[in-house]
Amino acid sequence: MAANNEEEVLAQWSEQLAQALQIPDLEVDQELLLELARRSADSVIHASAPVTAFMVGYAAGQEAGKGTAGSGATSSEATVRAADIAFTLCERRAAGRGGNTAG
Repeated sequence: MAANNEEEVLAQWSEQLAQALQIPDLEVDQELLLELARRSADSVIHASAPVTAFMVGYAAGQEAGKGTAGSGATSSEATVRAADIAFTLCERRAAGRGGNTAG
C-alpha cells in the first residue's frame, strides 16, 4: 500500500471513528501520534505504542478540558505538551537514563 493511500485510509478511519465517538470536530495530528508510537515502540517495547498514544491523548484531553495550562489550552496545544513529555521519556529510556520525569 502506497504512503499516500495509507494516509488517506488513516484519515478516513479517523473521521469515521470520530463520528462514531461523537467527537466530529476533533483535530488529530496523525503525524505526531504516529511518530510518538514509533519512538515508544523503539525505546520501550512494541506494545507500548498504543498505550503511549492513549495516555497522551487522555492527558491532553484532561488538560484541555480543565484548563490546567493556566488560561486553558486547546486540544492541539495540550496534545503537543503531553507528547513532548512522552518523547522525553522515550529519549531518556533509549539513552539508558530511565523514565523519571523529575530531573
